[in-house]
Amino acid sequence: MTQEIEIEYKVLLTKNEYETIASSLPFSTNSVIQVNYYFETKQFDFKKQHSALRIREKNNQYTLTLKQPHKDGILETHDKLTEEEFNNWMNGNPTQTVHVGKQLKNMGIKVERINYFGSLTTKRRSFKLEDIFYVLDESTYNGKVDYELEIEAPSKEKGLNVFNKIIQDFHISPKEPITKIERFFYSL
Repeated sequence: MTQEIEIEYKVLLTKNEYETIASSLPFSTNSVIQVNYYFETKQFDFKKQHSALRIREKNNQYTLTLKQPHKDGILETHDKLTEEEFNNWMNGNPTQTVHVGKQLKNMGIKVERINYFGSLTTKRRSFKLEDIFYVLDESTYNGKVDYELEIEAPSKEKGLNVFNKIIQDFHISPKEPITKIERFFYSL
């Protein structure tokens, strides 16, 4: 799928909250490692448009993803990259892609103005129950480590109900959600 609407609810956790939730819910014991490589222009054109651009490396596969605001959540546009294309992006020579390229053109962002800023590595544990995807992330970037609970759902109502129940059951203080890319850029 080249585009999808992502409906998710997330909260940063303390290490203790993370460990308690991990041992109380049926999360996988093995983590999947994924690395997010973040891109931006020197003028922060993505941030100005409340958007983000990343390449995610997972299982030796590379996916370029543009995240944009959408009334129902986040519009994600994806393109698979070859290892050669990934290396071009990392070495300051980003290549035009079909789906993300079209969105960049609509945003007025030229691919040659895009620069690599750094990476964030996540150890992800997850499980799916009915149509809800439960995720626990331990992320490392720029000398920092943080923990996060994420609930992905097919609707806002379902996602919010599950999210609020976990927050209440585990006595987690609700906090304003901060995306991984925002946390990464704040850490620079």
